[in-house]
Amino acid sequence: MRIDRRIIKNYDWITLTIILILSIAGIMTIYSATRSPVTEETPNFYIKQIYWLVTSIIALILTTGFDYNWLRRFSYIFYGIGLMLLVIVLIIGKTGMGAQRWINLGILSFQPSEVFKIFFILAISRYLEEMNRQLNLKILLRLFFTLIALPFLLILKQPDLGTSVVIFIVFLALISMKGLEKKAATIIIIIGIVSIPFLGNILWENLKIYQKNRLVAFMEPEIDPSGIGYHINQSKIAIGSGRFFGKGYLKGTQGPFRFLPEKHTDFIFAVLAEEWGFAGSLFILFLYLALIMRGLDTARKAKDEFGRLVALGITTLFGIHFFINTGMTMGIMPVVGIPLPFMSYGGTALFTNFIAAGILMNIRTRRFEIFY
Repeated sequence: MRIDRRIIKNYDWITLTIILILSIAGIMTIYSATRSPVTEETPNFYIKQIYWLVTSIIALILTTGFDYNWLRRFSYIFYGIGLMLLVIVLIIGKTGMGAQRWINLGILSFQPSEVFKIFFILAISRYLEEMNRQLNLKILLRLFFTLIALPFLLILKQPDLGTSVVIFIVFLALISMKGLEKKAATIIIIIGIVSIPFLGNILWENLKIYQKNRLVAFMEPEIDPSGIGYHINQSKIAIGSGRFFGKGYLKGTQGPFRFLPEKHTDFIFAVLAEEWGFAGSLFILFLYLALIMRGLDTARKAKDEFGRLVALGITTLFGIHFFINTGMTMGIMPVVGIPLPFMSYGGTALFTNFIAAGILMNIRTRRFEIFY
């Protein structure tokens, strides 16, 4: 088997380096957040995350080893598999923290909605690539009811409001890149503005109590500081107490003493900010910004439209997760259960993010092939 030297030369080492640094920082923070300051016993969350990181790196290497256009060929099949998994999780899924989002395989549990995000991006990208003109209202409605409406409702039913919002924003980003006819764009904006009160009321009535409490706490955190506003207030305390240089690694208190809930998952950024301060947080924010800018540049330089759309979809996925997660830890976004990519604890999320990054690297690595 002959390896094309151009692939090695053009390999996206920068993206690989960024996600490895973020993942290692995540494992360090998971250990610090979950350690026991009283006893020597520490939960094995960080050990599990290390195992998942090794598995994820192998998956990334495999993902970058073939031409990404193979993904285009099987994109609708992947989408169908993802849709079946979303249905299965609602039937026999494992329930935790008030949501039915996991499928238990005995030795491990995985979250189908995480995997579906990639399948969704591949399917939408292929559909849009096959359209040789700007999207009119008829095409847009067919696309929405064919590929978006059902998974959106299935994920919302779990309930997973955060992921539902994410896939809808990814959808908007991709159709914006493809281009909308002026008439279609105008009608959609008008319909959107007019329907906000009605959709908002329907959505509110179908939310779980804890989801309603999260939105109320976001609007008025001090209304119940020891109850529904507890998450946001404790997160702000953790971030603020870090000041400029932080308290130092393994010297934080909000996570280990269990003042901060979900400290190794949704609120891992708050733990990092407490220990590393503004300076450390700024470094992490710079890495995410570099990852997003790298992804946008990959989309711009992709050799074909499918590659451009997929790269934009994945970059939007990373960007939305980053902005929502860091925003909710600082109290400027509602708490919707969105993990921080590559850093939050969670095997399925880490594995999926590495595959997504692998696809992104694949697209960038093979951008030269159009010239040969």
